[in-house]
Amino acid sequence: MVQIHHSGAQMPASHVNDFWLSCGHHLLDRDEGGGLVATDAFLKAYLARPELAPPPEACVVERTLHSALMTDPRRPIGRDEIAAIADADARENWQVMIAFRDHLIAHRTIEAAYLALARGEMRNTPQLFVNQLVHVILRNILDECQDVYVLRAAEMFFRPQRLTVHEGSLIAADDELIAGAGGGPVSPLVSMLGLPSQSEIDVLADDNAQSYWERSDKFDMALDMTAGRRGHIALAEVLQRWIRHILSVAVDVDPLIEVQDERFTWYVGLDAEGTKIGDALWEGEELDSAMQARVVALFRLTFRDPSLVDEKVGREPVYLILAMTPEKTLRLKPQNLVVGLPLRQKEAVS
Repeated sequence: MVQIHHSGAQMPASHVNDFWLSCGHHLLDRDEGGGLVATDAFLKAYLARPELAPPPEACVVERTLHSALMTDPRRPIGRDEIAAIADADARENWQVMIAFRDHLIAHRTIEAAYLALARGEMRNTPQLFVNQLVHVILRNILDECQDVYVLRAAEMFFRPQRLTVHEGSLIAADDELIAGAGGGPVSPLVSMLGLPSQSEIDVLADDNAQSYWERSDKFDMALDMTAGRRGHIALAEVLQRWIRHILSVAVDVDPLIEVQDERFTWYVGLDAEGTKIGDALWEGEELDSAMQARVVALFRLTFRDPSLVDEKVGREPVYLILAMTPEKTLRLKPQNLVVGLPLRQKEAVS
């Protein structure tokens, strides 16, 4: 059954907790501007992935290639070397990995590599790799953050969520945690989220917040995303920090409970469903009750320096729409903020 843990222990104010060790941030360097710089150790971590570690039956070409890259992970690799690998699946995995490695080392920082992907080169990159970049970039952005609500909200940037209404609250839990679970649910929250009876999931609250630090890589804490509550405030802060770090643009992001009689000059869907809803509003359509129920959060974004904004928008706010699918899943797309904001000169702020 679901077990809600209560912990009243408080960390000393001077203590800075570590979190998200699985993203590999310890393997990266930082440049003078605070961006992440790929190291050989970070590149070797990709070579240790099960898709690339040669199995016992791997051909000598694949084993030799892997060994050479473990010695020099930046070694140029020709297409003929990959083509000589006997196994077709292995060849495909190596083609994808080397293309991704080449993309990383071609850019000064991990952030710059992500920006290039978000601005048009993402199609052939596995979503897993994109999410890993977002994960480690957010770890950099939130390095000294001690607000676990903000950290849990940030998980939504790189891990799909499953939502449900429980006791009048809209709860977001990690979709992979739920999808990978099997067995017979028993308690109401377990049943609604699709978790097995042996699974544990806590809804993040003040009395169990300190347990986040020791379990941050488990992604097993749910977040209350009910309008007007702390989850929305935390996500607004993550959005604000993300834009400031990635685009070097200072903005204010405020969560809204509703919008009435506002000019919808510009909007950004934070996911595919949010984009559909924004498109409908842009066309002057009335949202039916089912569509309205899928809206998870709405934010108003304003630019601190209006001179950076396209003149068609000027000082008008930008609305950010986050929504779930009819199946109650949510896949936030942080790249939409990179390409969707009405900036006058995007390249100037990269």
